[in-house]
Amino acid sequence: MHIVYLGLGANIGNRKRTIHEAIEKMENKVGHVLRQSLLYETKPWGFESPNDFLNACICVETPLSPRQLLLATQQIEKDLGRVEKSTDQGYHDRIIDIDILLYDQVKVDEPDLKIPHPLMEERDFVMKPLKEILDK
Repeated sequence: MHIVYLGLGANIGNRKRTIHEAIEKMENKVGHVLRQSLLYETKPWGFESPNDFLNACICVETPLSPRQLLLATQQIEKDLGRVEKSTDQGYHDRIIDIDILLYDQVKVDEPDLKIPHPLMEERDFVMKPLKEILDK
């Protein structure tokens, strides 16, 4: 089993319900959710929008490999209504975003998968909830 930390964010639709549904789907498709942070309301990062985000982090025990975890989280995003991922061309409003932040002590550097998440330390909306559950 592996210990992973995931960041979740939503800024359109019923944000709170969507994040809770994502966490429920994690239990079914990824593994046991060991800890979850409070929800934090934050301004968009990297783009402008009138829609604020709700963000949270969770810690999950999973049997999945990093690649399997990526595919599972992407499927959960699709199941909840996400139609496209952000790209280098920019960020946009989204119903749900799930980022793999940490996976044990593993480092992955592939074109579509980077662990630890390369931008997490620049983002207070990631670091504040992450620190909350790392300290438990």
